[in-house]
Amino acid sequence: MAVSSPEDTPPPVSVPEYEAAAREHLSRLAYDYYAGGSYDELTLGENVAAYRRLRLAYRVLRDVSERNLATELLGREVAMPVLIAPTAFHRLAHEEGEVATARAAAALGTVMILSTLSTRSIEDVCAVGGDVWFQLYFYRDRGATRALVERAEAAGCGAIVLTVDAQVWGRRERDVHNRFTLPPGLRVENLGGTRMAEMPAEAQGSGLNAYVASLFDPSLSWADLGWLCSLTRLPVVVKGIVRADDARRAVEHGAAAVVVSNHGGRQLDTAPATIEALPWVAEAVDGKIEVLVDGGVRRGSDVVKALALGARAVAVGRPILWGLAAGGQPGVERVLGLLRDELDAALALCGCCTPADVDRSLVVGA
Repeated sequence: MAVSSPEDTPPPVSVPEYEAAAREHLSRLAYDYYAGGSYDELTLGENVAAYRRLRLAYRVLRDVSERNLATELLGREVAMPVLIAPTAFHRLAHEEGEVATARAAAALGTVMILSTLSTRSIEDVCAVGGDVWFQLYFYRDRGATRALVERAEAAGCGAIVLTVDAQVWGRRERDVHNRFTLPPGLRVENLGGTRMAEMPAEAQGSGLNAYVASLFDPSLSWADLGWLCSLTRLPVVVKGIVRADDARRAVEHGAAAVVVSNHGGRQLDTAPATIEALPWVAEAVDGKIEVLVDGGVRRGSDVVKALALGARAVAVGRPILWGLAAGGQPGVERVLGLLRDELDAALALCGCCTPADVDRSLVVGA
């Protein structure tokens, strides 16, 4: 009787299976950093659970023999309404880090949103040649913030994605227990050559929390959004919106799009799940700008639910990290491919041929 080898083990067939595979490849410090949320992690869990409570009231006897998943974002076509959300420190998962992730995004024809806190530089990631947007944190040093925007534009990024819900850091107790800091040899590459590139090691608590507390600007306000828009020709996307009134303010202050996001459940615990907040935001902007959503997407059917409730596209974060940890660039491609194929099947089973065919009537329970 033949004995199976590790090479005979079939690859994961879902995002949850990729998380289990990734955990075997990651240190406890890295896994807890990626997987964890703030405080009791209630919002972290609700981001996923809220999708599961929704039901799809599918249509039948529709000709779905020809389907196309492409959609338009900020005036450019992408192959599917699934983007890569900004997540930090990809080299904790794989040696090539964000470059491997960008190659996977390019291979699948979608957008990668690159974090300010990346372990590969803007220039290295954009050299891959795919569609990259740059996620921006505001530093107390406005010169450094301006320089990041200028570098992103010069490197060929397609948008600036301003994160607005993280000027004060949510307490992530897993990171406190692990005394999170970057291992030797890793740093915030986009701030290379400055003290802002180095993550402190804290004898008690999280080095990342200390980094944010000392360097991020807690005075960030709506006026700064106008300042940012004046710095660049790129469209500015505001990430971290969960309220209708804030969505309307984003429109008034020049945003080209908003991302309904609670930072993956890593900031204010007990914030609403993003799929719950999505309809409020979509109704408030009333088609004036595009709406995206992140947090909790684990299946292609989740994407359909988000489209039905007003999103132009979703962004996924942790699933990408699981693919990267378990298989590098091919692992990320596989995760994106799984979500694409599940979305295609879910659309067809709902009687839809394109993302534009999805409407509010498909979702029950919202």
